[in-house]
Amino acid sequence: MNSTASRSKITVSADGRGLVSHGGGLLLVQMLRITGVEKALSERLERWRPSRAVHDPAKIITDLALTLALGGDCLADIAMLRSQPELFGPVASDPTVSRLIDRLAADEVRALKAIRAARATARERAWQLAGHHAPGTDGQPVIVDLDATIVISHSDKQHAAPTWKKSYGFHPMTAFADHHGDGDGGGGGGEPLTLLLRPGNAGFNTAADHIETTRLALAQLPRVQRCNVLIRTDSGGGTHEFLNWLTRPGRWLKYSIGFTITDDIAAAILKLPATAWTPAYNADRQPRPRAWVAELTGLLDLTGWPKGMRVIVRKERPHPGAQLRFTDLDGHRFTCFVTGTPGCQLADLELRHRRRARAEDRIRAAKDTGLRNLPLHDFTQNQIWLEIVALACELLAWMQMLALHDTDARRYEPKRLRLRLLAVAGRLVHGGRRLRLRIPTRWPWAGQILTALARLHALPAPT
Repeated sequence: MNSTASRSKITVSADGRGLVSHGGGLLLVQMLRITGVEKALSERLERWRPSRAVHDPAKIITDLALTLALGGDCLADIAMLRSQPELFGPVASDPTVSRLIDRLAADEVRALKAIRAARATARERAWQLAGHHAPGTDGQPVIVDLDATIVISHSDKQHAAPTWKKSYGFHPMTAFADHHGDGDGGGGGGEPLTLLLRPGNAGFNTAADHIETTRLALAQLPRVQRCNVLIRTDSGGGTHEFLNWLTRPGRWLKYSIGFTITDDIAAAILKLPATAWTPAYNADRQPRPRAWVAELTGLLDLTGWPKGMRVIVRKERPHPGAQLRFTDLDGHRFTCFVTGTPGCQLADLELRHRRRARAEDRIRAAKDTGLRNLPLHDFTQNQIWLEIVALACELLAWMQMLALHDTDARRYEPKRLRLRLLAVAGRLVHGGRRLRLRIPTRWPWAGQILTALARLHALPAPT
């Protein structure tokens, strides 16, 4: 017999005092203090602060970033912070927030430059505090992954257009700094160095957009790390113009870029002897069954391409049920990429390039943090929105890097991070001239929250 124990009836009233939701948001508030991002924004956004204004534009921008980091997806969701002033401080009204976005969009070039400069300053501070947990501090290059994505629009917003996937909306380019590097157990996600808004009908292989996205991404990196950078992208970046820009004398950028299989490449593949193929690697650097790699460089006429460019091909048996493509030869699926890295085992180079697929995870996380919906009408307003989305993603990434670096939570995506750490409820208690946030004893991840907060409290704010 099954038990049918009934739940006791719960009555609800809206008269609680001292209660807060999203108590874990205190972790992100601490990140604002440690990285100095609000101070950097305040200095650069001063020109957009009206005389006798109560709210600093920097505070409004960081409040919006906190809102998105905690799960909001429009300007009005800032009300979540406004209802908890003890935790998040005074928050501007909805009309004040909207007017600031309008002022910034009216002076888009200078506003974007100011916000991006503040983000770069905060990133340098966060990476300095992170030490060997930060990208590019282990002798390996900082890996920057470029990719485009589709953002659906459900109304006729400015420059929304039909996309190549037969949908309607926008086609932004993104660039993420990969926190994993070349290791398998590094953990963490990535930081959105660039979110460049484009109309929905923008091309996927437009060299000018790849160049602009990369240029903005490099400007976001600390100066000491800019001399050791690997650019990764798919075959949309495999153009003469983009590769020649990457390898221009004095730039010294490394690259690993997908390459379209042309008729010449297909013919060269068929000429390869069986001894030219070596086993490909799994993610753990163990040989992968039914997958091989080989180099085609000596079989191709690469006149006009960058000096030292290598063409590497991978073949594998498609998984059961997969449809073969017209570029698949002899029952195998082939993919190509190019790199200027000399030496190294082909399987290592191919594994490094294949890890570019993590950019899809970064984009998914960004869409869970405000990128899925562009809530404003004007194109320039939505570009400002993307800068706020980038800052929200960075606050989450920096918090995980500084406070959760040796825990499973280092690899949480935003949805799980919010559920377990950020959305915890609590009670604010006054006593001894101090304000204490008390979270439930039985909350399963209370220990992680307390440890993370202790680590952040121990870090100094910039002077």
